[in-house]
Formats: sequence, structure tokens, C-alpha cells
Amino acid sequence: MEDVLAIYARPHDPARPVVCMDEKPYQLLDHARAPLPARPGHDARQDSEYIRCGTCSIFVWVEPLAGWRRVQALPRRTRTD
Repeated sequence: MEDVLAIYARPHDPARPVVCMDEKPYQLLDHARAPLPARPGHDARQDSEYIRCGTCSIFVWVEPLAGWRRVQALPRRTRTD
């Protein structure tokens, strides 16, 4: 872990960029019943029951020292992703 932190502490060098990549699987959910909006004297109401609509993947690439970021969301999550 210390080796990785030493790489992040290097000064910015455009010839040798430090690019970080992360992937987050995300579960897609839908409401089983429509939420009720807030009314005077009552908070908005949302049922805890949900419908599972599959999963997707969110990929992020970041070069923090250059201020560069790229995000890609895929509509589904598969083994090849």
C-alpha cells in the first residue's frame, strides 16, 4: 500500500500520467408503489418495497493531478465487463 501512496505523491508529469480506475456495480431499483408527495404537516412518504430491475456498471477513470475525469455507465453488468 505504501508503494501506491508514493506514486500518488509524485509531482505532475504529463509524460507519465497517474491514472486511477474504479468500477462500481449498481443495483437498479423501481418503486412497487408510487411515492406520495409531501403535504402541509406531513413528510413525503415512500414505501420500502421495491422491484429489482437488474444491475449496471459505473466505471470511473481519474487523473487527479491534471484535473481530468472520465465516467462511463453501462446499461448492464456482465462477466466480460
